[in-house]
Amino acid sequence: MQSALNQQEIFNRRLPFVIIGMIVVSAVLLLQLISFQQLAPDVLNELSTDYNRNIKLAAARGTIYDRNGHRLAVNTLEYRIGISPNLVSNPQRTATQLAAILNLDELKVYEAINSQRPWVLLAPRVSADVGHRVEELKLLAVTIDKLPRRSYPQGTLASQVMGFVGGDLRGYYGVEGYYQSQLAGKPRDEVISSIPFDLPSRQEPDRGSDIYLTIDRDLQYLAESELSLSVAETGAKAGTIIIMHPRTGDVLAMASWPAFDPNAYTDVANPREWSNPAISGQYEPGSVIKVITVAAALDVGVITPQWTYNDQGRIEVGGIGIENWDRRAHGLVDTTGILVQSLNVGAVTVSTMMGPSLFYGKMAQFGFGRLTGINLEGEAAGTLYVPGDPDYSDSNLATNSFGQGMAATPLQVITAVSAIANDGLMMQPNIVQKIVDGDQVIPAQRVPLGRPISAETARLVRDMMVAVVRDGLDDAASLPGYTVAGKTGTSEIPTPVGYRRDAWIMSFVGFLPADDPQVIVLIKLDEPKSGRWASQVVAPIFRRMAERMVVLMEIPPDDVRRALQAQGGRIGSMNR
Repeated sequence: MQSALNQQEIFNRRLPFVIIGMIVVSAVLLLQLISFQQLAPDVLNELSTDYNRNIKLAAARGTIYDRNGHRLAVNTLEYRIGISPNLVSNPQRTATQLAAILNLDELKVYEAINSQRPWVLLAPRVSADVGHRVEELKLLAVTIDKLPRRSYPQGTLASQVMGFVGGDLRGYYGVEGYYQSQLAGKPRDEVISSIPFDLPSRQEPDRGSDIYLTIDRDLQYLAESELSLSVAETGAKAGTIIIMHPRTGDVLAMASWPAFDPNAYTDVANPREWSNPAISGQYEPGSVIKVITVAAALDVGVITPQWTYNDQGRIEVGGIGIENWDRRAHGLVDTTGILVQSLNVGAVTVSTMMGPSLFYGKMAQFGFGRLTGINLEGEAAGTLYVPGDPDYSDSNLATNSFGQGMAATPLQVITAVSAIANDGLMMQPNIVQKIVDGDQVIPAQRVPLGRPISAETARLVRDMMVAVVRDGLDDAASLPGYTVAGKTGTSEIPTPVGYRRDAWIMSFVGFLPADDPQVIVLIKLDEPKSGRWASQVVAPIFRRMAERMVVLMEIPPDDVRRALQAQGGRIGSMNR
């Protein structure tokens, strides 16, 4: 009893000291709390960012299809793998497991896991298969972020039309670059905690729009396979083939060689291969331009179909002498003969009769020296000097009449000739059929670029181009059962000290059926070695392509087509 009283007395004596101690400790803690709350904002942010990561969540990029719904560009996933070292319970085993899956050095992974940092990036990008294998480990400390990646299931097909999506998830070149904002959608910024238990409230980003191209996958494959074969057969250094519908301006195929694989765009040794030569590669088109010169002169009334001149084989303009391709005089030649025999002297005679004002006015109406406005990234405007330009000389009026001394892109050339095929109306080339944004479908608008010549002039020149294929090319471009209109070009290649004499650019532009054109094709080969003239080298390629195009596009022979039309039927309305 006495002992219990002594203990109670001791407790009562010590109690005030305990209370005073607790008060002091509480006061210290309170002061520290107040001090922490008054820390500068940048200090607080620094503490916060130790455990949080800001990431940008990209929206699902829109899918790109061909005109018939075949997928040309889709989305796949890759993964970013990181780890929070302070949450790892068994560093050695964790390092062994992750190093094996991620194909990393085990010692480096072990050192990363034992670092003092709150979060460490182990692998910036791994495949979906690797990411799933890491997920299966069910490691609490591992963070796995999904990263969208662009994939092109058709490989190199239409690569320069498509462009590619870079590591920054931005589109470059082609459709991917031109329609970046529509395809990308709206990304969102999100703060991700490195602590697995701290789950964010996620809001899905807005998905990008889908785009359907005017490209036909089968025609694109035809163009690319024929181009690859032609380059191999002729020894050409490069080439381009464009297939268009002259009535609408829709590009059905656009191929250039060499191409690249957009799935592995970083493997390209020369980044210039990313660009599209069909819209950016400028060259002197040569004798193909003679049809434009003749059409322009007919339209302004300077010549008529019955007009003739005396071809002496040589003409001098602006201090330079110009000869025909065969160095021969052809005597009395009419308008059609200029094109059938592809006479430089005849073209020069016509352009000088027009004079600079009329000639260059018409060249501008046909679109030379300016952009076509095609909806692809990277188009070039070409070069056409006119009176008043520092680099213009009087000789340009002569040489430009047969496509030398000027520069154009393959797209500009085929667009200009399409006006002849389309009754004088020149349509803006177009690569997109429609854009689908959720439930909203936005069809492409077909835009006329102007009417450089009348329908009557177009018909006259079209008949002359039929005569070129029939009488001037030894049937090299003819297709039995079909009336074909076309023109070749064998152009010299300029250098700083003149034109090369050992290499040429050879091209052909043709369309069919000539009286109701459904398709127009441009074929261009750079420096082929299998012949001297485009009539020998390129015209047969057109014929080979045309044999397959009429099947793919379901274009019947002329007699069948005319019989159908007589019964009220029509062609040209098929989905392709």
